[in-house]
Amino acid sequence: MDTGKLLEAILPKERIKCRLIDLVAYASDAGFYYLRPKAVVQPVSEDEIIALLAFSHQHKIPITFRTGGTSLSGQSITDGILVDLSQYWNQLIIEEEGNLVRVQPGITGSIVNNYLKKHKRKIGPDPSSIDAAMMGGILSNNSSGMCCGVSLNSYHTTKHIRFILPSGKSFSTEKQVDYSRFEQECPEIYSSILNLRQQIADNPTLSDRIRTKYLTKNTVGYSLNAFIDYSHPLDIFSHLLIGAEGTLGFIAEAVMETVADYPYKSSAFIYFENIYSACQAIEPLTLTGAEAVELMDRASLRSIENVKGVPAILKTLPEEAAALLVEYQSNSLDELQAKIESLAPYSAKFLLLEPISFTSDPGIQAFYWKLRKGMFPAVGAVRASGTTVVLEDIAFPVAQLGDAILDLHVLFAKYKYENAIIFGHAKDGNIHFVVTQSFNSAEEVDRYDRFLREVVELVVNKYDGTLKAEHGTGRNMSPFVETEWGTEAYQIMKSLKKVIDPENLLNPGVIINENKNAHLQDLKSLPGVEQEVDKCIECGYCEHKCPSRDVTLTPRQRIVVRRELALLEASGKHELHAELVKQYQYDGLDTCAVDGLCATSCPVDINTGDLVKRLRRESHSPFSNKVALTVSKNFHLVTVLVNFALEAGTLVNSVFGKNAMMGLTKGLKKLIPEFPLWSNQLITSGAISGKYVKEIDLETKTGPAVVYFPTCISRVMGGAPNKKSIPDSFLSVSEKSGIQVIIPAGIEALCCGQLFSSKGYNMAYADKCNETIDKLWTVTKEGMLPVILDVTSCSHTLQQCRPVLNELNKQRFDRLSILDSIDYLHDYVIPACGPVETKGTVVLHPVCSLQKMGLERKFVSVASHFSEKAEVPIHSGCCGMAGDRGFIFPELTASATAPEAKEVMLNSYEGYYSSGKTCEISMSDAVGKNYESILYLADECIKDKSPNPN
Repeated sequence: MDTGKLLEAILPKERIKCRLIDLVAYASDAGFYYLRPKAVVQPVSEDEIIALLAFSHQHKIPITFRTGGTSLSGQSITDGILVDLSQYWNQLIIEEEGNLVRVQPGITGSIVNNYLKKHKRKIGPDPSSIDAAMMGGILSNNSSGMCCGVSLNSYHTTKHIRFILPSGKSFSTEKQVDYSRFEQECPEIYSSILNLRQQIADNPTLSDRIRTKYLTKNTVGYSLNAFIDYSHPLDIFSHLLIGAEGTLGFIAEAVMETVADYPYKSSAFIYFENIYSACQAIEPLTLTGAEAVELMDRASLRSIENVKGVPAILKTLPEEAAALLVEYQSNSLDELQAKIESLAPYSAKFLLLEPISFTSDPGIQAFYWKLRKGMFPAVGAVRASGTTVVLEDIAFPVAQLGDAILDLHVLFAKYKYENAIIFGHAKDGNIHFVVTQSFNSAEEVDRYDRFLREVVELVVNKYDGTLKAEHGTGRNMSPFVETEWGTEAYQIMKSLKKVIDPENLLNPGVIINENKNAHLQDLKSLPGVEQEVDKCIECGYCEHKCPSRDVTLTPRQRIVVRRELALLEASGKHELHAELVKQYQYDGLDTCAVDGLCATSCPVDINTGDLVKRLRRESHSPFSNKVALTVSKNFHLVTVLVNFALEAGTLVNSVFGKNAMMGLTKGLKKLIPEFPLWSNQLITSGAISGKYVKEIDLETKTGPAVVYFPTCISRVMGGAPNKKSIPDSFLSVSEKSGIQVIIPAGIEALCCGQLFSSKGYNMAYADKCNETIDKLWTVTKEGMLPVILDVTSCSHTLQQCRPVLNELNKQRFDRLSILDSIDYLHDYVIPACGPVETKGTVVLHPVCSLQKMGLERKFVSVASHFSEKAEVPIHSGCCGMAGDRGFIFPELTASATAPEAKEVMLNSYEGYYSSGKTCEISMSDAVGKNYESILYLADECIKDKSPNPN
């Protein structure tokens, strides 16, 4: 049966993914299980969801809903139909001045919080994966996190739910009529829920057990507390859906109550002599009002000790040491300080390795939390080749946490998990432990099985804890639900599943699973493939940053497919291997923007763009490398030809109409797919004014001086409609600020090398970089003057070129100061320019390189200096242009810019600014407004210091 063909009866073909590369890409999530779906579908409406549920029943094919794919227990994979909700289900509405927020399942938690920020509110759940985890998963897993504890998790902060049952019937707790309709249209479900509720009420022991279990974090099985907390079957069922992991129905929309996002925060890493003493400090910290108390053992601290910028003490801690990351939050500085001071009587008794030091610096605080959130993937990064990362999620009574952890250490030693780490939300008695495990032999699988069963015994029988505190039951704890809850409670869960989903088609095998060895089946293999990406554990933290995520593949999926290619080759499946290689060319290589933003969200700094660059480099023939090198050595001629082509295109438009070139190139692209499309934003720069090209005597110069390196992009296409060129704007800004400028003679032949680097032409890249550094060494008076570039991606490329330089130029490079125009405006121009005439509200597009260079704050600061208000869209991200890639694959830029463009077009601005010409082109095309270099903003706002001739 061709599932994809059958699905075309209910969905358009373009939203049904059935190619081998699609099925492979979606076979993995963040957990350690692997199931390849029969088809991946992307519905856009509730009607299509209902049709898919009917299709599932008609053809007896299981169906699983998936959003961010950051689940860790195997609950977002399937060998049936995988319903991807990450693209079309992202609506959000702020209500009641931020006290409520209405969300669909396909929007990330961090985006929701960003919208709520202006109301000083946030959602209650705060999982460490919140930047990548989407609301569908946050609700379906009953996510909690670091600060929310038990009372502010998804269950307790969800006010209303709109859902669809497996039968296709939909209801909303927001509509009063649906309460009676639920009884009339679903009488069997209605009465069963009432009967189960009564069964619990009639058993005081079970009722007390349920109430006690939910005093701590617990996501094992279904949310049985709903039977106690609510009386009407619709309310009960709607809360049973929270934490049901998509096994009972589809959550189409939720209205959530928000919580305060305190404006004042103070954080500290507190280092203890041992983990037991750290655990003894948890209750005092909680009593003094700490919002977060995160525990880290010595092994977990070791996993991050080499991260750039970590506290120096991490590398010198004794073997028994442990740490707590503590944060106090408040509405006022005085209240915050009072909380911190209240800790003093307790901390005097702590067994500390150094005095406690709190910080309120937002940058340092963000870095602390990045370290904490990155511990799970960081451990995976140092695992042995061929092993998988297993993260378990358990909770104990806080008073017994220290003893329980010591018992876990005994089990680690017994089963030889030498690199195991422990960290977690100590305030709630909730810890995570991570082990690296091979599943490549029966002996290794048996070792894991015996270890896990002892963990179950320890958690359930010795400490009466919970086996899954916040990550959901999934597949790996489904065999042990009855062990934790007991037979009667488990039978209630089974009865619930049976009456709601009698054919067991909704995410089967998850939560309710009669196979007592389910945790040992469908285990994922993580073979070593390439050094650039072997550290990846497929957590998915990178995906929300990727410009191609809604067109082809994400960074995680590019890695998943590379691993599948290795497995196919090793197993001798040559035809499938060849098919996947062919599909990977477009999906994996051609449409990767190599922007590197994935590395900024990756806890272990994996830049999938580096992998793609290498693969492109290896695909080049010796002839094509020679051609690229020839282009490098004749770069001036190339820029002349490009300039001529642009002028010719402009002439065609002036004669045959403003869109003539767009129509012509679209036609040519149909014949030659690699042919670039024309954009009406392509405007030639014209010549740079020669009066600024001069030498400066450092002995006699009277003011600041810089070397200006106008990038080839600005020299060729750095014009703006009815305005001077980017280079002339730079020179104008400098002149009005009293800064002397040198432009290198022979600039026409120079380039930062990005053109060649992004395409994998390393010889040409090295040639161009060495020529440029050699020239800059001379013109900067051997590093005495800073070099300023006017396109941020070029600045970043030149700053990173050291590895391809010869030894002499490496020494020169180390003495050069290479700055971006943002640095120049912020550090040189603004202090010198005097009074300015500000614009109104302007909007900014931070280019990728700007984010990687850490210049976002400077960028906003510069724009704010020259405007009344500078806004950065919540959805700002990589535009996908990637130099010229957007001209060749316009579908990439169209998709990448869509969320940001949609947000920008809701308002009107006095100016639209960025710091990269090609990115400005893509954003201008997307928004329909002219984005231009921020140099124009400065030039238009700085008053001319020259005397008035009148």
